[in-house]
Amino acid sequence: MSTTTATVQTAAAASESTRAIVIAALLGLGLVFMTGFAPAMALHNAAHDFRHTQNFPCH
Repeated sequence: MSTTTATVQTAAAASESTRAIVIAALLGLGLVFMTGFAPAMALHNAAHDFRHTQNFPCH
């Protein structure tokens, strides 16, 4: 493997990891803002329904 090929592969890997970090950060911020501005009852109902879909008894 030549030095040029190794440099290109390293740059591509760095670009891919940066893209993954940005996507994860945007998804995380989206979740934080969606739950931060959602009404409390909507969050409770969503968690309750999710527990039922996983066959986990909650009451």
